[in-house]
Amino acid sequence: MRWTWLVALLLVGPCWGLPLLEWAMRWVPRLPDTPPLPVVIWHGLGDSAYAPWLRDLKAELELTYPGMYVHLVALESRSMADRAATFVGDVNAQVARVAEQLAQVPELRHGFDAVGFSQGGQFLRAYVERFHAPVRRLITFGSQHMGITALPGCRDDDRLCEAVMQHIEQATYTDHAQTHMVVAQYFRDTRTPERFEEYVAHNRFLRDINNEGAAKNASYKEGLQRLEQFVMVRFSDDTTVRPPESAWFGAHSVPEAGQPARPVPLRQSDVYVRDWLGLAALDKRGALRFHTCDGMHMQLSPACKELVFGQYVGRPRSPGRWLAMNA
Repeated sequence: MRWTWLVALLLVGPCWGLPLLEWAMRWVPRLPDTPPLPVVIWHGLGDSAYAPWLRDLKAELELTYPGMYVHLVALESRSMADRAATFVGDVNAQVARVAEQLAQVPELRHGFDAVGFSQGGQFLRAYVERFHAPVRRLITFGSQHMGITALPGCRDDDRLCEAVMQHIEQATYTDHAQTHMVVAQYFRDTRTPERFEEYVAHNRFLRDINNEGAAKNASYKEGLQRLEQFVMVRFSDDTTVRPPESAWFGAHSVPEAGQPARPVPLRQSDVYVRDWLGLAALDKRGALRFHTCDGMHMQLSPACKELVFGQYVGRPRSPGRWLAMNA
């Protein structure tokens, strides 16, 4: 009946039919608004899912995008234990645990965006590759996609960090370090040919998810190519990630005797040129995005949030919301 009156009003003419048409449109059935896609966040080294700044970020996202569901990845139920898990643990097992965790969250069943901070970025990438999760966009901040060649520093009086780094420095590629020391599992040592050979022979995580082995895992390439977009963010003054180009999938060259290491950008690397992971295919369809945020490692300024979260998550209600919230 409503639709019959609407058609009649359209035929009446502009003189008096338009006001009535506007009134009648109020009665036209409308589909509910589609809620913003959920977001999953995996924090970085030395952090915890229970950290106040992450809780604040969760609240900011929920305020900016009403109806958004935000899930903070936690490996442990208490803050100190969750923080310790960023230093000590088997990364392959952690990724599998997170896959089980996310599979149990009903809000995520129809897709979500994944945000990885620092090492959480390459861990979420491993999750996308191995489990073909329904991730729309993978967004990483200051991540070590091609590993690191120098250990990150520790905060003052952080004894856990100092103990772990000291152990890694002495025994990076031992079986114990490669299954218990998190940072060792993405330490890609290109300082000497001998050290790189150790990486090739003993690394169990990074080398696998980057498909650097002789036998390529086609499933990893398929998983990554399912992404709508892969967004990589680096920080302009990052002194934590070495080389900082790793945040954009850059690396140091494979060492050769008598030859100094040189930076190799993504598009000149074997992983791209030979397309071991499907990055070249993603790039060809415009799905790779590269951004730089001003500041030190993991310094998320309002402008950085606006640049990334304003473009790639949810459905922005008004431009400049992140800047306005922090004015």
